[in-house]
Amino acid sequence: MNHPESTPTEITMQACIEACSRCHQICLQTAMNYCLETGGKHVEAIHFRLIMNCAEICQTSISFQLSSSAFQHRICEICAEICEACADECEKLGGMNECIEACRACAESCRQMASMQRWS
Repeated sequence: MNHPESTPTEITMQACIEACSRCHQICLQTAMNYCLETGGKHVEAIHFRLIMNCAEICQTSISFQLSSSAFQHRICEICAEICEACADECEKLGGMNECIEACRACAESCRQMASMQRWS
């Protein structure tokens, strides 16, 4: 998709898909490995649901973008919101820096994508 004729929207979408893919992977790995093995607050319902919701909305965001859905900007908006909440929760519990970074990067990319879609 990143060829000389790519539009700014295509480049932004590709970056967003990559950020969502990374966030999905890192959240899922963190939940299933670090959180389950660490236990305690890391497996309490509020945290575990949020990290799994984050992984899932990232996967959904990818699907909506790849299919050129008319609703992709709305999915990107909610994805950004969930990613920020997940990053905040992971930061609060500690020990999940890679997850925090992936969530914040994805949130920023999704906000960018959502704002571009709103005005196009």
